[in-house]
Amino acid sequence: MSEQSNAPKRESFSGRNAFIFAAIGSAVGLGNIWRFPYITYENGGGAFMIPYLIALLTAGIPIVFLDYAIGHKFRGSAPLAYRRLNRRFEMFGWWQVIINTILATYYAVIIGWAASYTYFSLSSAWGKDPKGFLFGEYLKVAADPGVGLDFVAGIVLPLVGVWVLVTALLATGVQKGIGKASTILMPLLTVMFALLVVYSLFLPGATKGLNALFTPNWEKLADPTVWIAAYGQIFFSLSICMGIMVTYASYLKPKSDLSGTGLVVGFANSSFEILAGVGVFAALGFMAQNMGKEVSDVAANGLGLAFIAFPTIIDQLPFGNALIGLLFFGSLFFAGITSLISILETIIAAVQDKTHFPRAKATLVVCVPLSIVSVLMFGTTTGLPLLDVMDKFLNNFGIVGVAFISIACILFTGSLKTLSDHVNSVSSLKLGKGWQIVLTLTTIVLGYMLVSELWKVANEGYENYPTWFVATFGWGMLAVYIVFSIILSLGKWKQEK
Repeated sequence: MSEQSNAPKRESFSGRNAFIFAAIGSAVGLGNIWRFPYITYENGGGAFMIPYLIALLTAGIPIVFLDYAIGHKFRGSAPLAYRRLNRRFEMFGWWQVIINTILATYYAVIIGWAASYTYFSLSSAWGKDPKGFLFGEYLKVAADPGVGLDFVAGIVLPLVGVWVLVTALLATGVQKGIGKASTILMPLLTVMFALLVVYSLFLPGATKGLNALFTPNWEKLADPTVWIAAYGQIFFSLSICMGIMVTYASYLKPKSDLSGTGLVVGFANSSFEILAGVGVFAALGFMAQNMGKEVSDVAANGLGLAFIAFPTIIDQLPFGNALIGLLFFGSLFFAGITSLISILETIIAAVQDKTHFPRAKATLVVCVPLSIVSVLMFGTTTGLPLLDVMDKFLNNFGIVGVAFISIACILFTGSLKTLSDHVNSVSSLKLGKGWQIVLTLTTIVLGYMLVSELWKVANEGYENYPTWFVATFGWGMLAVYIVFSIILSLGKWKQEK
């Protein structure tokens, strides 16, 4: 019997704008604010814009089209949509669902940190030593990596709050929850971050930071790793090959302009990244000048930028310290919430399609267990090393791995023709052989990224963590992706006989 038989009526976004806000909300996350500026700086500054834009046009947007086509044509969650494309492809959908399941448990933690620091901004609670405060007084990081149950109230309480908030939003449905939340939060996030950027541009030393960011180092373009970094940034920031855009596209109305919408989402995401780069490095230039250092001495990536460098900057501001703290950490919080909603929706949609549970029940079945796991694993003094290793393997191996294998299989089996025909039937921009060519080139790039990173980590380990720790929570987690995606793909759907 067809998997579509007896299926409950699929929810949908109220219109194209609601979908665009939701898709941009998913794409614009924590990584846009703290990863892109540093990646640009490290990989040639202004010269990096060339491989970055090429990666956007040859990988980012074409794969967005691919995800949209799969979700929109086959009207299902990632596992069901891939299954309807080709029964042998169902495991790719479950692989993506498992990725989101693991990602949600620790992504929520970082959003909780952002919520805490939004409050800390009111009084500069981090004091004169933001680094010592973060790892000591706030996170209370254990001396050795491991697994423990020494809970930290300052982490657990905001973490529980994050889970309650996103669960409530998701339980109300696609349009009432996801659509309305994204329509409110994305404009608010944009306004808040724009205010932060304008303020940063008028700080003493801002020009020094912008020069460091955008002065082109043309020699870097001859380095293959710079091009790989560009493809990696585009790939990770657009939420592609994670099942998210497949799921969201399945909620679009039948006659929706897929290619036009994909272009809007792709360029909006990159515009926000560039805006983030300007604001962050203008502030870092101020910090460098104030401390009598070079920008290279104060530039940081990831947690170092968000929770160490920016509190330091806020402390040195001539005025408006609390306001800038609220704008920066509030932006992190909102960007994180919209992304976490999309991560969890991918899982909830798969559960609904598989079981036909009502919306509220499916949301609770997903969010309650994940929130408990999230608190148990990352609400403790040993949570940070776990987060670091799991994030490394999830991004560099889990996401890149499923992207490489799934796109290669779609190309090899000739399934791309079905998808291009569907996009062309509803869209303003028509897809031709060029789409297949760029997807083929992207698959080669993904394969290189995957093999080179596997070789490096297998031979060098990761960040001096103990071998057992990386083997368990890195390589072991990778094995879980593969094994469980196969097992889940073997099970029957509720409506099958």
